[in-house]
Amino acid sequence: MTDIKDLTLDELRNEMSALGEPPYRAVQAFTRLYKRGALCFDQFAEFPKPLREKMAGRFAIGRLELEGVFEARDQTRKYLFRLADGEFIESVLITSSSRQTVCLSTQVGCKFGCVFCASGRRGFVRDLTPSEITGQVLYLRDILEIGLTNVVFMGMGEPLDNLLNLEKAVRILNAPEGLGLAARRMTVSTSGLVPGIERLGAMGLPINLSISLHAPTDAQRNRLMPVNKKYPLVVLLRAGEEYRTKGGRMITFEYVLLAGVNDTAGDAERLARIVRRLRAKVNLIPFSPIPGLEFAPPSEAAQLRFLQALEKGGARATLRQSKGKDIQAACGQLAGRAR
Repeated sequence: MTDIKDLTLDELRNEMSALGEPPYRAVQAFTRLYKRGALCFDQFAEFPKPLREKMAGRFAIGRLELEGVFEARDQTRKYLFRLADGEFIESVLITSSSRQTVCLSTQVGCKFGCVFCASGRRGFVRDLTPSEITGQVLYLRDILEIGLTNVVFMGMGEPLDNLLNLEKAVRILNAPEGLGLAARRMTVSTSGLVPGIERLGAMGLPINLSISLHAPTDAQRNRLMPVNKKYPLVVLLRAGEEYRTKGGRMITFEYVLLAGVNDTAGDAERLARIVRRLRAKVNLIPFSPIPGLEFAPPSEAAQLRFLQALEKGGARATLRQSKGKDIQAACGQLAGRAR
């Protein structure tokens, strides 16, 4: 049975038409599901009983099951959700003075095998459905009563590898009849899937794009991120330029600092050239420990030198300390474990 929250508003209008109902019923349903958090069709007060029964026979209203909550010393919280098929995903709530940002997963596992990331170590299992993606937001908002301000697709999985379901989830989150979240408050991260970047730009929404770069040369990036062998830097950066110039917002590069791997003065000089070219900014993220991996972050002094070298090279850069490291909730640490 189809989960009704897998449908965009236009798709739901078509479904209502197939049931012999007028299009406004789809808007009413969206309002019940996303504005009022309805969990069953009996809560659709505007619908006559025969229609509620018809809807219940045609659709399900699913909900994620919360398996556990883990709170870090810095107040970051990680939520472990059980899916209907018994798989697990993790979401992270990051709190600052003015923002409540949720980091969403888009897949169970990941197929892209970045060597410093925990999400892909077990391999790829499956894509999340639109309802499972938006369900992470709805659970935090409706069940835990958390007022969210921003959404980042930076959790488990490669968002642009699950493009159809990601696009549906984004449109549901953005729709005024849905969750009404402004596109500028959403950020999609990618390891470098160029066709996905092009499709994201074609959506016509000013969504923030974050590119996980992590190395300024093809030779380095090939070792760290196998996706670079298919979409090397020359292709990736061209796609980034096109995204920015065709109405997308400013691009951010994510760059995990790995001691002795990508943290030399030459790396900083080459990275600065890339950042200047795209008029982007770069977030430097010291590597967060992952069991079984032997990488390490540079010393604090080396991190600062790298930042200063970037700034000297004319790049906008921030040295960001990942939150939630003590609960395995920082950048690259999510793996969907049941504990």
